[in-house]
Amino acid sequence: MHPKASLTPSRSLPSLLADLSALINSTISLPATPPLLASLLEQLNPVVDSLYQTRFSDYATVVSTLELLQAELNHANSLVRAPGGPHTGLLQLSVREIGRRLGLVQEAWVDVPVEVKEGVDMLKAEMVGVRFEGVTKKKNAGAVADVEDLVVRIKTGDEEGIVNAGLEIDGLIEESVLVPEECAGLISALFGRICLVKSDCRVKILSMLRRLAGYTNCNKEKMSSSEYLSSIVRCLSRDEEETREAVGLLVDISDVSKVRQRIGRIKGCIVMLVALQNGDDLIAKSNAEKLLGTLSNSTQNVLLMAEAGYFAPMIHLLNEGSDMNKILMASAISKMRLTEQTKASLGEQGSIEPLVKIFTAGNLEAKSSALGAIRNLSSSPKNIQLLLNSGIISPLFQLLLSVTSVLMTLREPASSLLATLAKSEDILLHKSVPQKTLSLVNLSSASIQLNLLNALTSITSHQNSKRARTKVRENGAIQLLLPFLTSQNKEIRVAALNLLFNLSKDCKAELDKPFLEETYIAILVNVVTSQLASDSEKTAAIGTLGNLPIKDEKITEILMKANLVPLLVYLLGTKISNELLVERIAGLFIRFTIPSNKKVQNASVTSGVITSLVTILSEGSIRAKSKAAVSLSQLAQNTLALSKVKSSRSLRLYPSSETRCEVHGGYCTVKSTFCLVKAGAVSPLVRILEGNGRKADENVLEALSTLMQDEIWERGVMAIEKASGIEAIIKIVEVGNLKAQEKAIWILERAFRIERNREKYGEVAQVLLIDLAQKGNQILRPMIGKILAHLQLLQLQPSYFGDAS
Repeated sequence: MHPKASLTPSRSLPSLLADLSALINSTISLPATPPLLASLLEQLNPVVDSLYQTRFSDYATVVSTLELLQAELNHANSLVRAPGGPHTGLLQLSVREIGRRLGLVQEAWVDVPVEVKEGVDMLKAEMVGVRFEGVTKKKNAGAVADVEDLVVRIKTGDEEGIVNAGLEIDGLIEESVLVPEECAGLISALFGRICLVKSDCRVKILSMLRRLAGYTNCNKEKMSSSEYLSSIVRCLSRDEEETREAVGLLVDISDVSKVRQRIGRIKGCIVMLVALQNGDDLIAKSNAEKLLGTLSNSTQNVLLMAEAGYFAPMIHLLNEGSDMNKILMASAISKMRLTEQTKASLGEQGSIEPLVKIFTAGNLEAKSSALGAIRNLSSSPKNIQLLLNSGIISPLFQLLLSVTSVLMTLREPASSLLATLAKSEDILLHKSVPQKTLSLVNLSSASIQLNLLNALTSITSHQNSKRARTKVRENGAIQLLLPFLTSQNKEIRVAALNLLFNLSKDCKAELDKPFLEETYIAILVNVVTSQLASDSEKTAAIGTLGNLPIKDEKITEILMKANLVPLLVYLLGTKISNELLVERIAGLFIRFTIPSNKKVQNASVTSGVITSLVTILSEGSIRAKSKAAVSLSQLAQNTLALSKVKSSRSLRLYPSSETRCEVHGGYCTVKSTFCLVKAGAVSPLVRILEGNGRKADENVLEALSTLMQDEIWERGVMAIEKASGIEAIIKIVEVGNLKAQEKAIWILERAFRIERNREKYGEVAQVLLIDLAQKGNQILRPMIGKILAHLQLLQLQPSYFGDAS
């Protein structure tokens, strides 16, 4: 390519031409100059002389080109002066380059006489096609000329020419006639073209380079430059065949130390090798794995592999590396941003056990790095199981109980790890953990206290943690939590309240008197009533109050005096978005609606509890709806009796039958008789049965059954049928659990006593009922028999129905 015309000449033309003449004459006069070279240089001298009077189209370009010509003449001069005589092949290349540069000078001439131009053309052609004979370092002088010709053809030829050159290289290799000096030219030429040709040709070039690499170790050394290695790495992400050749070439030359040192530093190399190792091409996969194994002698490469998701070398160093390498690997894991999948993969590949060993037996630095790594991996549930099985618990508590000053800094991350491990139910297999954790709570700083409280909360929340909760309560947890419930640290307050909620799940008056003390109840009420308390605090406090013995009238009295019910009604009226808080409020309402305490029922209803309960039926979670149904059922149990009392008092005030309740027959209102019909609760209850959630079925059916008491059952059936409840109840017979089926069949038996219902729903129900009688639980058969008798279908075997006949 021409030097750019904008370049400023670094020398004057006369000075440059004088130096060129002197250099040409000096080379001609050297004793070792081959005669052919001397002849060509003698022809070059008059050409240089003619340049003094020649005009040029671009003076700066000509000067720059002449400087390049001078540099190549200097190279030729040095080759001639080389000890032992000139290397024929290299000298041939140099002269050919001189000829090409002479042509570039000629292109800038203006008004050149024809005879001069023809003379320069002939000289250029001779130089570009020169072939030296004579002194050579090769075994075969003819082969020398072939190699140099190949280099030129590779550099200047088209892709077909390069491919043909590859065939000739194969032949030379087979004849073992190549020498290292000539190979360097071939390697340089091939790398010079590899990024300039299409994929098919690149595959051929990579193949040629592999042949040359296998010819001598010197050739591998020549391919070890960062520039050459980068060219190979770029081929790793291309077509399958090209990728195979590229990774194969890297494997071939990877026994050279310079290659191993440099290749990992090339951007993207490790990532692409890992991708190939995980790929489907078995050849590329095998070679990539070999190369990754070779490169893993460098810890930096191992870290790069881990970042790319290839962890085997890292885990090997964790197991068998030096102490420093183990610390380095653990520290790297502690700082890596890992997905849940990669965390699980690290655990599955065996990282947990060596990390626990490092944590157990190492010095402070080792413990710290291993603990950081374990914490990073512990968020994966699979790794938690591995950690619990690895023996981590004992050294973890040794650290938490340590009073050694150098280890104190590790107590906070250790307590955080314990809180994570406690999320697994397998923590319960380590029976001493709850008591040991509780014993540390008061001895720790705020951050550690928070972790320990969270650990205890997780431990006591597991499905099979009843024994653990009992042990924690027996060890004085309730008294210990009292100061934490009023802590200025919000996170600690929430953690303590959540733990208290868990401990209250199995509360029994005779065993857990501290729970029943007015001090604790007052604290919980204050949390509920405080405008500063968060939803999470209120949720835990309300849940704890809901767990206390419902029949304990002293607790109920304290809560009523605190005006808790109106506050709960108010909270629900603010449209709480926290489903769990709504659920626990609904659960607490059960205490204030028990049928045996009509005074409390009345006060609660006056505060608006029925409206809140009906709202929950429509808007709450399925668990909240279930609990709301319990409260409505409890209230409705007294409705009939209250309706009679109300009717006797209001007979003179409401003489018209139109004011009477359609079900209870008396003068019902929501506040005076707690009537489900007047409260508009029947339709929401039926819609729950129509839905997909089944957890509320039993309680909903229990609430509806209060409309089916002996005195009012016909009108109750009509109210349920009016709300499309019969179809919904038939559905429960099909999909509900045994208890729900039993309640549903009880209601249907009364419903089908009525002719209109038999006609409307009998056909739908009978197939289901017959099938259930034959295949269902025997408890249901007598009741099903009664229904089928109503439907006049009792021609089945009487043994299906027991005493139904």
